[in-house]
Amino acid sequence: MKKRLIILSVIFVLLGGAAYYVSTFKLEKVQVGGCVLSSEDKVRQTVEEEAPLGNILLLWLKNKLSPIQDIPFVAKLDIEFVDKNTLAVTVYEKSVAGCIEYMDSYVYFDRDGIVLETTPEQKEGVPTIDGLDINVWKLNEALPVQDKDRFGMILNITQLVEKYGLSIDRIMFTREGEIVLRHKEIDIELGDGSYLTNQMMNLGSILMGLEGKRGTLYMKDFQSDTSTASFKEK
Repeated sequence: MKKRLIILSVIFVLLGGAAYYVSTFKLEKVQVGGCVLSSEDKVRQTVEEEAPLGNILLLWLKNKLSPIQDIPFVAKLDIEFVDKNTLAVTVYEKSVAGCIEYMDSYVYFDRDGIVLETTPEQKEGVPTIDGLDINVWKLNEALPVQDKDRFGMILNITQLVEKYGLSIDRIMFTREGEIVLRHKEIDIELGDGSYLTNQMMNLGSILMGLEGKRGTLYMKDFQSDTSTASFKEK
């Protein structure tokens, strides 16, 4: 009996020591990196709220078993220890292709047309789409657009914008169905999309030469690398 009591006492001491040691890992600082569309403050707040008893070790274990989710524009968080009281959080964002104005909000979608998020804020660097009518939508489902051909063209454009690192603020369509892009104070007329790949491939270098100008860039007949574009300044 005496031996058993000694063993139990040793176990309690060890458990108490382990519990005290774990308790010293208090979360005091969260370093956040990788945010472009997402909010550093929102990520930091969510991480702090998810920490059981404000403990770094318990948070790390919890995140391994059930990763933190439902932060706007965030696909994944990578959490690492800096020290006993500091975490470094690397944010991996969802790939956003464009957005559509819907009442007082913006509906953001990916390159496959899947709805990612909706916020009242317009995010810089994400083109706004004009010329698509939607009445209802659901998160994580495809946008219910009526004009499938036009939406297919939009997805093609947004993929090319991403591929060639272009800065496009708005994607529009004329009454005749022709494509018009907007870059800052420049409208870019692309025609019906027949030469879209060559147009987008060369657009970046053309816009570099027009930096700071206002007007219309005509590229309807831009069919190959040897083609020329014309610019009418306002």
